[in-house]
Amino acid sequence: MGMTITEKIMARHAGRSDVTPGENIWCDIDVLMTHDICGPGTIGIFEERFGRDAKVFDPEKIVIVPDHYIFTADPRARRNIGILRDFAKRQGLRFFYDPDFIDIDSDGIPAPYADATTTSYRGVCHSALPQNGHTRPGEILLGTDSHTCTHGAFGELATGIGNTDAGFVMGTGKLWLKVPTTQKFVFNGELPPYLMAKDLILHVIGEIGFDGATYQAMEFTGDAVMSLNMEERCTICNMAIEAGGKSGIIAPDDVTIDYVNDRARENAPEFEIVESDSDAKYEAVCEFDVSKIEPTVAQPHCPDRRVLAREISDVKIDRSYIGSCTGGKTIDMIAAATVLDGQSVKVDTFIVPATTEVDCDLDSCKVNGKTLREIFVAAGCEVGPASCAACLGGPQDTFGRANKPVNVVSTTNRNFPGRMGHKEAGIFLASPLTAAASAITGYITDPREYYAPDKAVGLA
Repeated sequence: MGMTITEKIMARHAGRSDVTPGENIWCDIDVLMTHDICGPGTIGIFEERFGRDAKVFDPEKIVIVPDHYIFTADPRARRNIGILRDFAKRQGLRFFYDPDFIDIDSDGIPAPYADATTTSYRGVCHSALPQNGHTRPGEILLGTDSHTCTHGAFGELATGIGNTDAGFVMGTGKLWLKVPTTQKFVFNGELPPYLMAKDLILHVIGEIGFDGATYQAMEFTGDAVMSLNMEERCTICNMAIEAGGKSGIIAPDDVTIDYVNDRARENAPEFEIVESDSDAKYEAVCEFDVSKIEPTVAQPHCPDRRVLAREISDVKIDRSYIGSCTGGKTIDMIAAATVLDGQSVKVDTFIVPATTEVDCDLDSCKVNGKTLREIFVAAGCEVGPASCAACLGGPQDTFGRANKPVNVVSTTNRNFPGRMGHKEAGIFLASPLTAAASAITGYITDPREYYAPDKAVGLA
């Protein structure tokens, strides 16, 4: 019997020829990521168990990306940054993306990293990791964030872990992992121009439920998925956790390899392409015809409360939010701009680039001869600094936080009570196309009313 891509990766990292779902095995870890929320706790556990003077297993394989609560006056949040910076200096970590350094070079690109004292801030961890060469096929990447599954888009096993596990990995480079079963999701056909990856993954979650893939790998494939660029593939894998998935994963192809090679760091380790065997065993296989999928929304307060955008056109919104690791990438900004060009928003509309690189793209990428930033400003949007911002609510002064109950159409990935501030706020998850169209009308709006190109955005 053959193995899935996930099983193969785990077997190789355990030094074995094969593994079986349900087994618990020791795996060597290629990359450990943490950020300003969980980083201090992870460091505390590491130093408690291994000693304050102990060295991490490999300073080249630990990446620290402050991103959630960085633009705030909250002293407790700022204290977290100090803890991370001190640890990075003591350990000689090369990859601490310091929010006190936001350097842009003469070409409008974030300045390259140098060392732990001068490495510049890059933005949301799940977008910054691939942009800065930390995601590679065939590897295992663990992070203290549930949406670490994003990086399965690169054909690697990527999943979120807690502070205790992360502290152990920090000291040993290994972790005891259970081999998951795998569900396979096949999207057949040519992607219609009004659909984005967000619509596809919301459709899946609506089909199987928020617990439909609990502790399983979710493998995505099919012509529609493989036609997407890497940013859109990241969106699909990002939300595997919203169906309970242990990970999301897409087999690497030329699009993957080209992206990884273009972003490769000096002296980066070689990667190995891994694919599922034709006779691999799956827990379930679900197939979809993308021509039959329409712009989709997840209603409050769970990502599986699927509904078509056109079915709730009477729902009034107070805000539109376009940002986060799920909806703040360059392709998301381009999609929103194609809808907002020449229009005016009727509700407060926030544009938050995921990374400093995306922020630069707002001034270099154009739609109909105008830069993305020009389109957003002319439409009446408010453009914020690159960060997680309101996706996780955060301190009172976090950008875009709602201090009263409001309805928000959002390109983020989670709509639980309190996720974006007020616990009674209604968060409607949608694609950037739908969020932009809704900003124009003030109601949940099917983007086909404002967007009718002949080709979908986000195709490779």
